[in-house]
Amino acid sequence: MALRFKQIKKDSSTKARVGQIETAHGTIDTPVFMPVGTRAAVKTLTHQQLIDIDAQIILGNTYHLMLKPGMTIIEKAGGLHQFMGWQRPLLTDSGGYQVFSLSELNKVTEDGVFFRSHIDGSKHFLGPLESMAIQKTLGSDIVMAFDECSPYPCSYENVEKALNRTHRWAKICREYDLQQHQSLFGIIQGGTYMDLRRSSADMITQIPFDGFAIGGLSVGEPAHEMNAMIDHVEPLLPQDKPRYLMGVGTPRNIIEAVIRGIDMFDCVMPTRNARNGTAFTWSGKIQIKAGRYAEDFSPLDSKLNSYASQFSKAYVRHLINVDEITGLTLVTLQNLAFYLDFMRQLRQSIKDDSLLDFYEKVCAIYPI
Repeated sequence: MALRFKQIKKDSSTKARVGQIETAHGTIDTPVFMPVGTRAAVKTLTHQQLIDIDAQIILGNTYHLMLKPGMTIIEKAGGLHQFMGWQRPLLTDSGGYQVFSLSELNKVTEDGVFFRSHIDGSKHFLGPLESMAIQKTLGSDIVMAFDECSPYPCSYENVEKALNRTHRWAKICREYDLQQHQSLFGIIQGGTYMDLRRSSADMITQIPFDGFAIGGLSVGEPAHEMNAMIDHVEPLLPQDKPRYLMGVGTPRNIIEAVIRGIDMFDCVMPTRNARNGTAFTWSGKIQIKAGRYAEDFSPLDSKLNSYASQFSKAYVRHLINVDEITGLTLVTLQNLAFYLDFMRQLRQSIKDDSLLDFYEKVCAIYPI
């Protein structure tokens, strides 16, 4: 079956909503945060650890998986779910963001992108048909259309050119025959130009996608510009399909987007920050490597009931500072447990009509 979306509760004073996305591999409660599993794994964590903190869906990366291990191996395994042993929903991105970000290694054409692997310099081509073929082999529940993400800042002329390619490629992606259980999301681009965002939303929503994503944000623009683009685009999106803000973000970014009607989020922030020794907690961000925690035997997060939260700051600091891999595991687990608990409380606040109170609480802890 392809996905089905239903709205369960709408907030009385904002555009926030609680819903459910039903897929062949399980049901996803929205608003949802999706941990990033770039190379078929969330860095430093096992699948059981992700299940223990109730990760309902994770992401795989088309660009990285096409390079290693390659589609031949994943196809022989029976698809990405079987290859990695993950039986909950999966979303795969199109690979577009990665190949366009490799500006020194790529050549853009109207059909797609020629690029060199960042691993060994080997030559490859990725366009809408290639991206769909790869994602069909991967067998993810949610497939993303191939698009061109413009950098920030970027001239109006260049954003418009990228947008025209994105729109043409979106039609090609929609016409591609995916597996029966797979659903396809279209991506709205347009940089920080309101007229281009409107043009993109008008065009993409005319195509019968199963959901809609807002791409090309959280790429360096100020938060108020990102929010302005969401405000501009959201009224143009269908109410009966999920909305996905790609690559976002901080707790405050997320709750402000939820207030504006967004349902789905992903970001490398909790995992990448963990590798830099930063823990997200209900008391704020903690730079756990700092010397002031050397003799701090209080729990990493006394307000979060998770496995990683129970360990002392002193112990976690020690593990990080001696390059013990367990330290990275614990901080990553803490960060994702926090993000998922944050989303759970966010959903409950919408159900309880207390979202704005919860928003004030979150902004006090995470002001940016």
